Amino acid sequence: MQQHVIASSSPNPRPRARDLSAEEIAEIEHELTLYPTKQAVGLEALKIVQRHQGWVSDESMLAIADYLSVPVSELEGVATFFNLIYRRPVGEKVILFCDSVSCWIMGCDKVKAQLSAHLGIDYGETTADGEYTLIPVPCLGDCDKAPVMMVGEAMHRHLCVDTIASVLPLKNVRGDK
Repeated sequence: MQQHVIASSSPNPRPRARDLSAEEIAEIEHELTLYPTKQAVGLEALKIVQRHQGWVSDESMLAIADYLSVPVSELEGVATFFNLIYRRPVGEKVILFCDSVSCWIMGCDKVKAQLSAHLGIDYGETTADGEYTLIPVPCLGDCDKAPVMMVGEAMHRHLCVDTIASVLPLKNVRGDK
């Protein structure tokens, strides 16, 4: 069987930077007035682009690096350190599920199992309809109300296996027609 190889003009092809939108630039420019250096604005610029685009693509990463005149590797370091900077597409609603010690003691493992069964996804996955993405986080700071999770900006406390269906109404997450 014959294989076809697509040749590249560059030994290491790199994505091309996309253009930042006028809104993204305006917001980044505002942040530049609040920090002493362009380098210090990196995290805020990543959050701005993510708010507009839903996630930070390689092309967006290059655009931010070019705009701030910082190495893309530096921005990558920031983006990979903060688990709330998404480097791949996520669902319309991101579920941040706390798996801290307090939540474990209060039964988050059973709640997580029910949540995964209800949505048909595991950590790092997105439902077939693009509605939800499930991400583990080490702490949401609501330990006295464990187990907890955030869906978008809404905190859900004192979770139990019986409350998952009411907290997360399903549209068509499994892709059924």
